[in-house]
Amino acid sequence: MDITPSSEITPDNDITPAYYRQVLGKLPTGVVAITGTNDDDEKLGLVVGTFQSLSLEPPLVMFCVDKGSSSWPKLRKLQKFTANILSDDQVSICRSLSRKGPEKFSGIPCTKGPLGTPHLNGATAYIDCVVTAEVVVGDHYMVVGSITHMSEGDGSALIFRGGKFGKYLPIEIPAPAQPVQSASEPARSAS
Repeated sequence: MDITPSSEITPDNDITPAYYRQVLGKLPTGVVAITGTNDDDEKLGLVVGTFQSLSLEPPLVMFCVDKGSSSWPKLRKLQKFTANILSDDQVSICRSLSRKGPEKFSGIPCTKGPLGTPHLNGATAYIDCVVTAEVVVGDHYMVVGSITHMSEGDGSALIFRGGKFGKYLPIEIPAPAQPVQSASEPARSAS
């Protein structure tokens, strides 16, 4: 199935790829490493910034990968993967797995997960999946994974926004002020 925009809709001429990235770069995304191991025990991986929960019943997730990816065709053949939600101290792992070539996993410690796929040590979460669907959407593949196992690691997730890496910092929201009782109102008793 190929999902393409209606030919009746003409995008604004100002929507260049650069402007598209600039506008959508305002929204932070999580950084997730999709990993697998082929029959030759070769570790395979790529990094995605579009990873989402999709369904609770049944438990499904989805991610998108560029149609020009040289890593996805190799991972696709496996029909299973681990989504490693990278921790905020794993920028170097993100950069390594974003490279092309066989040395992607050089110096990256990992263990085998329940599906035999790499769990990157130090990730904040591991989600093991089998591929349920793949749909062509524009210049990307949207991949749906059925979750077989998941576990939590430690730390805060790595975030990407506006071309820069960062981490989540919660903000303190003050409690709402209690209404002031006027002198003319009778006091309410707590019963």
